[in-house]
Amino acid sequence: MVELNNFLNKLEEKKIYYRLNKIRSESIMVEVVVPGQRWEIEFMDNGDIEIEKFISDGCYYGKEELETLFKDFSD
Repeated sequence: MVELNNFLNKLEEKKIYYRLNKIRSESIMVEVVVPGQRWEIEFMDNGDIEIEKFISDGCYYGKEELETLFKDFSD
């Protein structure tokens, strides 16, 4: 818990946007958003930290791309 709190304090000190989330029962997730990237940082009960980065390819798409979302990802 100390490591998580220290991390959150540093994010706030550096003025980096974050939000807390809980996806798994054994962890607390910190979602960090910076230009062109989103990081999911999970602080696990056992002391491990898992980080997954989602990095933009720099491409922008028009509204027609919304149809791709529904076509490829709906049930």
